[in-house]
Amino acid sequence: MMPRTKLLVYLHGFRSSPRSSKAVMTEHAIKAFPESEGHIEWFCPQLPASPKQSMEMVTNHINTSNMDEIIIIGSSLGGFYANYLAEKYSCKAVVLNPAVMAARELEPHVGLMTAYDSDEPFDFRSEYVDELRVLQVDRISQPERYFLIASKGDELLNWKEMVDFYSGSQQLVLEGSDHGISEYADYLPLVTEFIKK
Repeated sequence: MMPRTKLLVYLHGFRSSPRSSKAVMTEHAIKAFPESEGHIEWFCPQLPASPKQSMEMVTNHINTSNMDEIIIIGSSLGGFYANYLAEKYSCKAVVLNPAVMAARELEPHVGLMTAYDSDEPFDFRSEYVDELRVLQVDRISQPERYFLIASKGDELLNWKEMVDFYSGSQQLVLEGSDHGISEYADYLPLVTEFIKK
């Protein structure tokens, strides 16, 4: 039997990029998978500021990929997008300190700002908050498809809200840590194990 082909989509957080440490670490781990795991395509795009454009770009890529299986990994705002995509495609998702209510979280941040790892101006417009509301998943349909990593020390988002939202899913709740999950390398083997299942 031929090994299955997998499309692995990594979605970075708000004001972040594919160069984020978690994205880079995950890519290296995925590319080190043995050939017996089958062909894995890695897709980690720079997401535009517009949530609508972001999801159009990612769904277009997924729809033309012809892979047997899709797996989404999303961090922060990327975790919010992962909910939308996992429900749309009935696929697995790993969510890292996800913003489960992204419109509410990001509404105070409307305006001009810069990305974390560059001086590029980043315009987050009020209509983008409305676009987030359209993408909101109120309840996940199959919790067993999700793996949540949540930090009690997250300085931006409420870890209890994450735990409640993903009730019934595989969960790793970290004592302390932070929004960026600075010791992510320690938990990466659990992420790759979930991907291989």
